[in-house]
Amino acid sequence: MTTRIIVTGTDTGIGKTVFAAGLTRLLDGYYFKPVQAGLGEETDTAAVLRLSALPADRMLSEVWRLNTPASPHLAAERDGDPTALTLPALDHPLVVEGAGGLMVPLTRDVLYIDVFATWRAPVVLCARTSLGTLNHTLLSLEALQRRGIPILGIALIGDAHADNERTLREMDRVPILGTLPRLDPLTPQSLAAAFSVAFARESFVATAAP
Repeated sequence: MTTRIIVTGTDTGIGKTVFAAGLTRLLDGYYFKPVQAGLGEETDTAAVLRLSALPADRMLSEVWRLNTPASPHLAAERDGDPTALTLPALDHPLVVEGAGGLMVPLTRDVLYIDVFATWRAPVVLCARTSLGTLNHTLLSLEALQRRGIPILGIALIGDAHADNERTLREMDRVPILGTLPRLDPLTPQSLAAAFSVAFARESFVATAAP
């Protein structure tokens, strides 16, 4: 089956959209952001289009386009509750980006992680390299494991921190896929170059076809 990968994070604002752009380009795939809360600035889909340098038709339309830049459950209440979240069937690799962290509520009754559990696609967990990452990452991994969601590995984002990486590797035995440094300037060229150094394509395609 075609590769399908969910990209999520330990928190919002950690760089998972940049990572998703790099991964979509690395796999020469399609990008899908099912839930976009906040349309006033550049959306995540627009950012991935810009940073991946892939054709526009590789960017799939969001299912929930919520005007309010808030947690999806609150935005949905204000803008109209969307209907269904399913993964499209494609003949190319698909990179799916979540919204915020795993426990973001989509409604008052459903968390994003609950939807991930129904999709059964492997997850890449994006995590900071900096202070606080151990607690946030271990909690996120525990939540995924308790729901039986397959974990492809951890993608660290930020300045290299050898001890945090070692601790995560030894405590949870989940693969560390690589570390994406902060890029300045952040361009399609600098992202592609950094991604090719930090990550191996084989890490994402060998076991990511549920």
